[in-house]
Amino acid sequence: MTAPALVAPDGQTQPPRKRARRKLTFERASFMLVFLGLPLAIFVVFVIWPFVQAFYYSLTNWSGFTAKMDFIGVANYQRLLGDETFMTALRNNVALAIVVPLVTIVLALALATMVTVGGSKHGAVSGLRGSSFYRVVSFFPYTVPAIITGLLWAQMYDPSRGLLNGLLTGVGLSGFDSFPWLGDTRTAMPAVMFVIVWSFVGFYMVLFVAAIKGIPSELYDAARIDGAGRLRTAFSVTLPLIRENVQTAYIYLGILALDAFVYMQAMNPGGGPENSTLVMSQDLFTTAFSKGQFGVASAMGVTLAAMTLVFAALVFTVNRLTGGGQRGESR
Repeated sequence: MTAPALVAPDGQTQPPRKRARRKLTFERASFMLVFLGLPLAIFVVFVIWPFVQAFYYSLTNWSGFTAKMDFIGVANYQRLLGDETFMTALRNNVALAIVVPLVTIVLALALATMVTVGGSKHGAVSGLRGSSFYRVVSFFPYTVPAIITGLLWAQMYDPSRGLLNGLLTGVGLSGFDSFPWLGDTRTAMPAVMFVIVWSFVGFYMVLFVAAIKGIPSELYDAARIDGAGRLRTAFSVTLPLIRENVQTAYIYLGILALDAFVYMQAMNPGGGPENSTLVMSQDLFTTAFSKGQFGVASAMGVTLAAMTLVFAALVFTVNRLTGGGQRGESR
């Protein structure tokens, strides 16, 4: 690229000057090697190369415990299409990716709005009284490791000794006496979804609180003057200005939902009744380490990775089609 032409005082146009290229000195070369080359090499070796290996293994009949493997092409993928157990796990993952991010973000946004701008309609814009207490309490579940959370809720859902059934029967709901929350096809998946949402809603509430606090209070004051109510303010002021944060949260929650191995394995190791809570990562683990079919398991892993990329691309596309990114382009 050349610099624009210059106009001399006498009105004559001078030819543009070419930018002088900097010489590649030892200092510049060493800087590029250490701060660009080394991180790139680490990324390729520990991130890209394992993906390439997994894709290659998915095209073989490798058992995982021998050096022998034969190239069989896409036979493993064709096998997955006819595997009813895997297709059930795939459908469960899709249901998780739709429900968990949506419910978590809606609840987190509602709570974040209440503790930041949901206070009195008069005076300065503020949150509810004691909002700091609500933030601490709601964030607490996120500090507990996922495996501990899953095991604790598995005990709470226990039909005979669980706290949930004890509370429900204690208030007179005798129909929940020894009710198998994780053993009934109608409630197994909703019960697990509730635990995942419960674990993450506090974290994303705090994330949205930080984003909302970055919005100038004058915008909320102007909305009040125009007569906008709380719901109208949330959709017209808060949500448009933090939509990039919402997009990021949705992608991370979707990736979590497409995996969900820890929660499912802790609460329903066998996949639940009629595989109603089985996810692809559980099926992958069983196929690889119990059945010794690492080629098929690698095909499952590649499918899961592809679904994750497609999910992220869909979120970006929807955000772009609905007006996202315009603020960044206009700056």
